[in-house]
Amino acid sequence: MDLLIGEYRNTLDEKGRILFPSKLRAALTQDSLIIAKSLDKSLWLYTPEYWTELKTKLMENTSLFSRQGRMLRDRLLGMAQVVEFDKAGRISVPQILREYAGLTKDCVIIGVDRYVELWDAEAYRKNVEEFEPDAAAAAELLAGVNF
Repeated sequence: MDLLIGEYRNTLDEKGRILFPSKLRAALTQDSLIIAKSLDKSLWLYTPEYWTELKTKLMENTSLFSRQGRMLRDRLLGMAQVVEFDKAGRISVPQILREYAGLTKDCVIIGVDRYVELWDAEAYRKNVEEFEPDAAAAAELLAGVNF
């Protein structure tokens, strides 16, 4: 699988479908993705391979007896669904996930290497504005990493 990178803007139609960018589709090896809630009112889309890896790590590293572990598994795994591309290259975003992310019409799709984020355009704009003052401080976390 090639890297999933880039920022794209598309619209959600009245049936909850969105055209998945052709550059991102070209990087995929299958005709389906796993769509799940993120931790910040957007949606995460994973390849089936990466989803299996993520799910396995999450299950191995959280305890059934930990309330926070159960909540995290429920949030990430419990609401996830498989979505398939139609002939036009669109995916249908389930209603419950559209509501969670506040998706209306204008959306932003961001490739983040091994997964994709799907945002309502206005929520994404606000998120970027809120993060911008902290971006330099966040980059300091990588001070010890040699690039």
